[in-house]
Amino acid sequence: MDVLLTNDDGIRAPGLRAMYAALREAGHNVRVVAPMRQQSGVGHSLTVFEPLRAMQFEEPDFTGTGVYGTPTDCVKLALGRLLPRRPDMVISGINAGPNVGPDILYSGTVGAATEAAHEELPSLAVSYDDRQGCADLLPQARHAVALAQRIDWTRLGPRRVVNLNYPAGALDQAKGLRVCPQTSAVWKNVYLERFDPRGAPYWWLEGEIPAHTINAGSDKDLLNRGYITVTPLRFDFTDQAGLKELEGMELA
Repeated sequence: MDVLLTNDDGIRAPGLRAMYAALREAGHNVRVVAPMRQQSGVGHSLTVFEPLRAMQFEEPDFTGTGVYGTPTDCVKLALGRLLPRRPDMVISGINAGPNVGPDILYSGTVGAATEAAHEELPSLAVSYDDRQGCADLLPQARHAVALAQRIDWTRLGPRRVVNLNYPAGALDQAKGLRVCPQTSAVWKNVYLERFDPRGAPYWWLEGEIPAHTINAGSDKDLLNRGYITVTPLRFDFTDQAGLKELEGMELA
C-alpha cells in the first residue's frame, strides 16, 4: 500500500517518526511530506500569498520532504506535484496532544486529513493524549497501522476522516477501543497577560474544557477514562434544519 504520511507537529516530531517506522515495518511504501515547523492549531489553513519551499531529509532510517507551510499545504502539494502517483491512503500524526471535541476544528492534524478526504482518499488522523511529545509511540503507531488495515473504507461515506485518539500512558494500559461521537463541549478560554522587557503586554492562551459539559460516551469523555477512541468525521457544514427554516422565510 502507498501511504502519504504528514502531521502538524513538524517533520522531526517523534509521533511522525514512530508512524513512519510502523508503516515501513508493516511493508508499506511511505512518502512523508510534513511541515518543517510546528503547525499545531492552524486548522485547515493554507498558504496563498507566499511560495512554498521544501527541504529533503535523508537519514539512515528516515526519508521525507519538509515543507515550509501548513499541514494542508503539505497534502495539497504532495498530491498535486510531489508524489509520482496517487496514494492509497493518507495518515496524519501521531499528534502530541488529543484532537477531540472542539479541537477538531482547530487541529492541523485533522486539517491535513480533511484535505485528503476532500480528494476522496481514505484518511486517518491519529493523536495521543500527551502534549509533551516525548513518549515512545511505536506501540500506538503499530496499533494504528493495523487498525487502518482492518477498516473497510468502502463502507464509509465519501469524504470521511477517521479520527483516532490514544489515551495517555502505555498502550497495554488502555481499557479498550470505543467507536463514539464527538463531544459538543467547548473550551473555556483563559488568556494569561504578561509584559515584555519594554512594558508592552502580550498574552498566552490557556484554558480547559469544563468537565461537567462533556457528553457522556463522547470522544473526550472516553479518552479521559482511558479508552482508545474512534470517531468518523465529515465536513458538510450545512445545517439541514436551519436550511428548511430559512426556505420558509420571506427573505427576498
